[in-house]
Amino acid sequence: MNTRLVIARGALTALIVGVIAVGSAVAGADDDDARKVVISTPLAPAAIGPYSQAIRVGKTVYLSSQIAIDPTTNQFMTGASIEDQTRRVLENLAGVLTAAGMTLDDVVNATVYLQDLNDFAAMNQVYATFFKNAPPARATIQVAGIPRNAKVSISAIAVAP
Repeated sequence: MNTRLVIARGALTALIVGVIAVGSAVAGADDDDARKVVISTPLAPAAIGPYSQAIRVGKTVYLSSQIAIDPTTNQFMTGASIEDQTRRVLENLAGVLTAAGMTLDDVVNATVYLQDLNDFAAMNQVYATFFKNAPPARATIQVAGIPRNAKVSISAIAVAP
């Protein structure tokens, strides 16, 4: 049975209460609990297909790949630079992690998909500002295409402390 966690968009107080509630539920969970928990939040774009924004199993959260969609407008950043798209993607991942009671510091592995490997240096410069301490293991690959003709897409795995 899937359990759905949702933090409503709105006042900062509601967000803090939601994060505390999720954190409390996570803190009380058995580490060996193999139940699948769906993580869903308006702090990142809604899933547009048969997938979840993230899945928690025990202390591990598997985050679906994100592209540069603004979660407040649900609009893709058409024509944005690789730097701006990378920033939005990482902010989206951070939003999903917030809903799971975690931060980017909990990411242990990331996979970066680039439409053009020539964008690596510019993407990497922005990426480094989000992962300053103990950056996660990472693979970066060029792909033939990314949904909505995005320049970058990133997926990640995080583990709660």
